[in-house]
Amino acid sequence: MKTGRRMKAARRLGLSRSHAATLAALTTPEKIQDFVVALPTNFEPGGDTCLSVAETLRQRQAHCIEGAFVAACALWIGGEPPLLMDFQSGGGDDDHVIALFRHGRCWGAISKSNHIWLRWRDPVYRSLRELAMSYFHEYVLGPKKTLRRYSRPFDLRRFDPAAWVTNKDNCWDVTEAVDLSRHYPLLTASQARRLKPRDPTELQGGKIVQFTAPDAATALRY
Repeated sequence: MKTGRRMKAARRLGLSRSHAATLAALTTPEKIQDFVVALPTNFEPGGDTCLSVAETLRQRQAHCIEGAFVAACALWIGGEPPLLMDFQSGGGDDDHVIALFRHGRCWGAISKSNHIWLRWRDPVYRSLRELAMSYFHEYVLGPKKTLRRYSRPFDLRRFDPAAWVTNKDNCWDVTEAVDLSRHYPLLTASQARRLKPRDPTELQGGKIVQFTAPDAATALRY
């Protein structure tokens, strides 16, 4: 799709001319990923947030679902459906949200994370479960592998763009709907009990982050 058409599509969603131009310039999933990952991490110093696309672009910061909103919106502007996948964890870890796209028959993902692993996935996965499994080994909290469930694709067109594209308040209704959507288990209870803890080298590698967190506990979350 040409940039002019992308610009018109973005404006129809209610985005300002400046924000529309920013997203219209992201013409491939790769460009969207690079833009999202370059946004400073939103460490939520004032409490939990779920910023809309417009607020994320205005504040120039994002955590995972905020980055996923931006990515899904950019894909939508380019003519792709705005789809999310939710990951649910166990063992006290946080959930994670990614934006989905397809190339041919295969799935890929755009993802915002301050850590190096829970990010981009090339569109080489033949099923959504296969894609979700690609995050399993690195979805961790300390020595534990914590990923347990993944959702079916959540189509953000279920909501008015005012709820997640231009909302000036937190998008809690959308977040709740994503969390309550149908999820599927990735492993059995027996398999979960047999998981090998990460070794010291893996634990050391897990400390690598892109943006410096205010404290060690916060660094684990994002």
